[in-house]
Amino acid sequence: MKLCQGPLCHTYVTTDRKRGPKGNKTNQTRRRTGFNYLGGNACNMTCERDWFSKFGEQAVNYFGRVEQPQAMTADNAWGNIHHMYDESYIQIENRFEQHNRLTNERREVTARGEIV
Repeated sequence: MKLCQGPLCHTYVTTDRKRGPKGNKTNQTRRRTGFNYLGGNACNMTCERDWFSKFGEQAVNYFGRVEQPQAMTADNAWGNIHHMYDESYIQIENRFEQHNRLTNERREVTARGEIV
C-alpha cells in the first residue's frame, strides 16, 4: 500500500482518514493521490508542506546547496520545442526544434534530439 509520507497526515481530522469499527474509529494516514504532490509521495499540499518543513533542510544539505549564483550562457540556454499545431491551430506533422533563450536562435532537430 502506498501511503502518504506527510509526518502529520494522521493528525488532520477528515472523514476519509477515519478507520476502524464503529465506536473505535481512529485517524490513519491516507493513501497517496495521483496529483503528484511531493513527487507522488503525499496526499495533498498540506502534507507536502509538512514534509518539507520537517525534512527540507536535510534534503537540501544532502543533495547539495547552491553556493554560487548560476548564470545562463549561450551554451546552456537551449530548450526543446515540440510543434504540433501551426499558427492557425491546425494540427500539423510533428516538428521538433531547439530554441536558444538568449540569442533567439532556432534549429530544427529530429524526435531523438539530433540536429537536422
